[in-house]
Amino acid sequence: MKEDNKILNLTFDFSIQIIELYKILIQHNEYVISKQLLRSATSIGANVEEANAAQTKKDFIAKMSIASKEARETKYWLRLLDKSQFVKFDYSKYLNDIEHIINILTKIVKTSQKSILNA
Repeated sequence: MKEDNKILNLTFDFSIQIIELYKILIQHNEYVISKQLLRSATSIGANVEEANAAQTKKDFIAKMSIASKEARETKYWLRLLDKSQFVKFDYSKYLNDIEHIINILTKIVKTSQKSILNA
């Protein structure tokens, strides 16, 4: 894959944004959900990075599928923070960003799976 890989850049930038959100949450004494969010959100990009170095198409699909699952988990934690308002904050940008990432990852996985079936 190329260095200008859109999903690679999106997930890396999203990880940075979540690290900043994590710092805010910690300042407000929210330690449990924020840690879960940090782990799942940064895992998305890590798995996309691993997929970038996949040895086979099946390996690529497996890593991207894990990234997709981590993205969905991240969405869950963001929704929980948003609805509970345990820490009063506008989470809408993060929710929109993760939805966009999920859509891209889903499309990548489905397209890659189809290419294996058609090979």
